[in-house]
Amino acid sequence: MQYTSEQYDAVLKTCRDLFQKKMKDYGSAWRILRLPSLTDQIFIKAKRIRGLQENKVHKVDEGQQSEFIGIINYALMALIQIELGIAEEPDLTTEKAVKLFDKHAAITKELMLNKNHDYGEAWRDMRVSSLTDLIIQKLLRVKQIENNKGKTLVSEGIDANYQDMVNYAIFAMIHLDENSIQA
Repeated sequence: MQYTSEQYDAVLKTCRDLFQKKMKDYGSAWRILRLPSLTDQIFIKAKRIRGLQENKVHKVDEGQQSEFIGIINYALMALIQIELGIAEEPDLTTEKAVKLFDKHAAITKELMLNKNHDYGEAWRDMRVSSLTDLIIQKLLRVKQIENNKGKTLVSEGIDANYQDMVNYAIFAMIHLDENSIQA
């Protein structure tokens, strides 16, 4: 499981580096996004990944990796929004935003480590397409919870679903990286 932790950290570093660069380019303009808008952004990325997996012809020269990075970063932004609430205007410095990114990434990684222990790294035997489908399923659940104004009767909340999306996307990135090494 130590190897998983190292692979996870490598993917997360790539995502964090991009997040930090985009913060420098755009500031925290994303802070005005409501949770359903972030959910829809993730949904667009997941549907594009599914299209890339199913279609033989691709008209945009970007692969699955960049879309999985987007899912990870948008889901972590959503977790920050849950913690801070929605802002009326950009209100975070790059340093503060990265600190919050790191905080939620660490909480999400801890969840992964606990689940990974209990499930015995079952994700390693899954296909990237199955991980994509699980992300889409989580998105549909989040949309339903959002439609229910955040209320659930017996299910985990929106935050747990965003954390699972991050972890599934990181697992997919690890698989894609391993497959590119073997190719």
